Amino acid sequence: MKIAIYPGSFDPITLGHLNLIKRASKVFDKLIVCVMVNAQKHPLFTTEERVEQIRLVTKRFDNVEVDSSNAFVAEYAREKGAVAVVRGLRALSDYEKECQMAIINKKINPDLETFFLAASEKYMYLSSSAVKEMAAFGGDLTDFAPRELIDVIQNRVSGGL
Repeated sequence: MKIAIYPGSFDPITLGHLNLIKRASKVFDKLIVCVMVNAQKHPLFTTEERVEQIRLVTKRFDNVEVDSSNAFVAEYAREKGAVAVVRGLRALSDYEKECQMAIINKKINPDLETFFLAASEKYMYLSSSAVKEMAAFGGDLTDFAPRELIDVIQNRVSGGL
């Protein structure tokens, strides 16, 4: 069984993330979407909330599992028996950082490959930060976030929940 890990902070998960999950789930036997702890970020949602949000919006994918970890991605992948890490690329600036991480992951776990998926054209500009900023200004999130989560995102950004 070919298992891949799609790591990220997913704070919140966007339609761009969901598009990558859909595409990667067609390539691998099992895709584990893993909410990773990033010490440089101050999340809007707790790790547990993000895991539940991702489970809600990915329940239609039979081969997608959702987890969280504070381990290094390469170690987590080894623990799960994964052969690949899936990363999305939106712009050239993403490529340099992602290549550095791929090399580090390969050094830690030589059996681990990194697969880069180019963002779909309609999501090239999309990020969790952009979703949070739009929500802060009361913007319409319909084209940016899963509809099941729009109210939750807007309420959290406006100080609710």
